[in-house]
Amino acid sequence: MFGRRPAPSRSRPPSAPASPPQDAAARLALSRIEPEPPQPAPAPVLLAPDLSQAPPPAAANAGKIEEATQAVLPLILERIDSEAASRLDRADLGRQLTAVAAESLAELKLQLNQREIAQLVELVLDDMLGLGPLEPLLADDGITDVMVNGPKQIYVEKGGKLVLTGAVFRDNTHVMNVASRIVSQVGRRIDETTPLVDARLLDGSRVNIIIPPLAIDGASISIRKFSKRKIDLDLMARQGNISPAMATVLKIASRSRLNILISGGTGSGKTTLLNALSKMISADERVVTIEDAAELQLQQPHVVRLETRPCNLEGRGEITMRDLVKNALRMRPDRIILGEIRGAEAIDMLQAMNTGHDGSLGTIHANRPREALSRLENMVGMSGINLPSKAVRTQIAAAVQMIVQVSRMRDGVRRVTSITEIVGMEGDVITTQELFAYKFEGEGADGQLKGEFVSTGLRPNFLGRAEYYGLDRMLLEAMG
Repeated sequence: MFGRRPAPSRSRPPSAPASPPQDAAARLALSRIEPEPPQPAPAPVLLAPDLSQAPPPAAANAGKIEEATQAVLPLILERIDSEAASRLDRADLGRQLTAVAAESLAELKLQLNQREIAQLVELVLDDMLGLGPLEPLLADDGITDVMVNGPKQIYVEKGGKLVLTGAVFRDNTHVMNVASRIVSQVGRRIDETTPLVDARLLDGSRVNIIIPPLAIDGASISIRKFSKRKIDLDLMARQGNISPAMATVLKIASRSRLNILISGGTGSGKTTLLNALSKMISADERVVTIEDAAELQLQQPHVVRLETRPCNLEGRGEITMRDLVKNALRMRPDRIILGEIRGAEAIDMLQAMNTGHDGSLGTIHANRPREALSRLENMVGMSGINLPSKAVRTQIAAAVQMIVQVSRMRDGVRRVTSITEIVGMEGDVITTQELFAYKFEGEGADGQLKGEFVSTGLRPNFLGRAEYYGLDRMLLEAMG
C-alpha cells in the first residue's frame, strides 16, 4: 500500500516490520513497499510505554498527540498509495499505518510511547476515513449536537447545555475537506457556487454546512445527531418530558388518526416527539415521509421516504417539499408525515389532510399553539393562492385537530408545555381548547426547574372519534 513517491532525499531509518496481512488486499498493499536503502546509522529508538508511570494530564497529552499528528501526517501521506489503502478495512490499514507512523516519528526525532502512537494512528485514520476531530464527538452518546465555528472552535450540546470542546481542526482547509466528504456521501457539493448545504451523515444525523464568503469566520458545520436510542412516549413520561396522562392522550390521538401539528422552537425536540408519536401508527398502514434531510426513524414496515433535492449548477433540477407533497398524493398513502412545514407546501398538506389522509403529522416552528396557527396561515399565503383569510382559517380548522407544543427550557430539559385541540370556527377566529399545560413552580437547588403537568379537565373534542376506535373510556380516564 505504501509505494514511495518522489521526494527530496532524507536520511530515513529502516521501517518497522508491519503485521502480516490478513487478506489479498493487504498482501497487494504490502507488495508495493519498496525496499529501504541501507542506512549508515540507526535512528533514535522510540520510547517504550512505561505503564508504571501515570499518564500526563488529558489536555496536555491530547495537545502533544495533536502536534505530533500535524508533523507526521505529511510524511505519512507522502508514503501511502491511496488506491491500495482504499481497498483495506480500518483494522488492516491501522496496522500498516502504525509501522509508517513509527518510521516517520523516528525521522522527525519525536518520541512517543506505544499508547500515544496508537492514539496518533487513530487520529490519522479518522482523518483519512472519517470526519477527523469530529469522530470522537459523534461516537459520544451523551452529545446531541455538534457545532463547528471555524477550525479552532467546536461546541457540543451535552445534557441540554452548550460546552466548548478541546477538539480542533488543523486549519480552514481541513474543515473544508471534512465538509466536502460529508456532502459527497449524499451526492451534493459544497463550494463557492453552492456555499450552503443541508445533508446527512451515513447514520442519519442531520448536517447543515455554510462556508465563506457567507460564513465570515470560516466554514460552519452544524450536526444534529441521529439518536441510537429509540424514544417512545412511555420513555418520555419516565424522563419527565410529559406526564403519563399526557402520554396516554397522545397515544389515543395518534391511534384515532388525528391530524397533529407539533410546534416548537429550534432544538426543542419536535422531531423526537414526532418519532415517538409515529410509533403508534399501525403496521398495516402505508406511510410517506417528506423531509429536506431524511432523519425520521419510523419502525413500520411500509414506509416510503422522500427527500428534497437542490438545483444543480445550471439552476435546474430542484425538487421542493411542495413537489413531493403533490407526488405523495398519487402514491396511495394512508398517512403523510412532513419533517417540517415552512413554506408553500402548507396548502398542499392541508388539502391532503382534508381529503382522506387522516392521521398525518408535521412540525412547525412556533413558540405557542396560537402562533403556530398564524404561521400556518401565512405559509398558505406564500403559495401564491389568493384566498380570503376566513377561507384559509376554515381549511386549517377542518384539517388540523391537535397542536402539541414542545419547549427546551433553561435547565436543558425538553418538555411538552401544552396539548391544544382545535375545536372549530367562531366567525373569523379559529377556536381552541387546551387539554394539558405545564405549570412552572420554581427552581430546585440543583438548577432543575420545578413544575407539574396539569389537566384542564375539559371534555376532549375528539372523544367521539376515540369512541369509534374503542378508546373513549381510556381517554376519559386519562383526562381525570
